[in-house]
Amino acid sequence: QVQLVESGGGLVQAGDSLKLSCAASGRTFSNYAMGWFRQAPGKEREFVAAITSSGDNTYYADSLKGRFTISRDNEKNMVYLQMDSLKPEDTAVYYCAGVTSFGPYWYDAGPQPLPGGSWGQGTQVIVSS
Repeated sequence: QVQLVESGGGLVQAGDSLKLSCAASGRTFSNYAMGWFRQAPGKEREFVAAITSSGDNTYYADSLKGRFTISRDNEKNMVYLQMDSLKPEDTAVYYCAGVTSFGPYWYDAGPQPLPGGSWGQGTQVIVSS
């Protein structure tokens, strides 16, 4: 049960890098696995990356693995998404959220946002060609 605020988005060119931040408020932040999701105009929200509560394991959408890196700093209540080699198709609003705890489900249906959580405003990423 935390409040999340995303930041760090902006307008960049293809091939550039960008680092998104997710600031969490709440003393139980370290108990949550966290994930990044994104939603492009006219499309459904899709999973991007997830990280376990302790940060010892990460999981990525297959199409993004190798370009994006998720990390967290529990002492600072922060989650990050480092995005490299950005492409125009990465253009979307990016959201962070608590996700289901690490387990076989991650490899089956993928990490899912926890029910009961509300989606914030996200942060806009626009990648021009």
